[in-house]
Amino acid sequence: MLAYRHAFHAGNHADVLKHLVLTQVLRYMGEKEKPYTLVDTHAGAGGYSIEGRYAQKKGEYSSGVARLYDAKDLPAPLANYVDLVRQFNTDGQLRQYPGSPAIANLLMREQDRLRCYELHPTDFRILDTYLSTRPNTQASDKDGFASLKGELPPPSRRGVVLMDPPYEIKTDYAKVLAALREGLQRFPDCVFMIWYPQLALLESTQLAQRLKASADAAAKKGWLHVRLTVDQPDERGFGMLGSGMFIANPPFTLHDDLQACLPYLVEKLGQYDGANFVLEQRAV
Repeated sequence: MLAYRHAFHAGNHADVLKHLVLTQVLRYMGEKEKPYTLVDTHAGAGGYSIEGRYAQKKGEYSSGVARLYDAKDLPAPLANYVDLVRQFNTDGQLRQYPGSPAIANLLMREQDRLRCYELHPTDFRILDTYLSTRPNTQASDKDGFASLKGELPPPSRRGVVLMDPPYEIKTDYAKVLAALREGLQRFPDCVFMIWYPQLALLESTQLAQRLKASADAAAKKGWLHVRLTVDQPDERGFGMLGSGMFIANPPFTLHDDLQACLPYLVEKLGQYDGANFVLEQRAV
């Protein structure tokens, strides 16, 4: 697990979907005066160099955020997200990509609490330095799954949790499911955002249905599921086809926000003729 470095994948199609959702959720949470808490269980380094050797090795950003960065016809929610990426690049050129802690830092107010967990020692040091001056913030090198119990419910009773483990070991799928179930038991109003890769693995293909069942039983405001498929399997049937986000207790505005963006993302990020999206919700 500690071998994983998100820098290899920074700004790819999966980051676009994940951070589009994160942006819209945090913008919604910030509309009310009462503060909220964001818990990021797998925070990474906070930000990544697009020009660095990790990102350049596969150049995944070139078929992700780079296809949107200079676009003039972005739907409004996508424009919100790309504007944050621009803010992270002070000279206007796409040189850096903001991870979820950086997007949170750009959107959250001083009174909002940020709790970030990252086990990789190098990424943690970068993250800790990046967030060192932000008020009401803690970065920890402890296990995010194990620490979630102590974070919920937060003092203000307004909370968001982002879970996006690397899924390099299959037990991450079970841990995500268990964390959602326990989290909803402790705090049924919490907004949970769970990212997952679209792979030709049983654990990946079954995860969304299992998350739906858990949210059906405990989430006060229902759930939303979005999946963006951009590629097809290789000749051996392997490869990352796309990714999905499952949101328990989503903002009521999120479905329409995503509906406005997903056809555009299929057109811009799709890498074969069968690129497609799924958007479904159960509202309560």
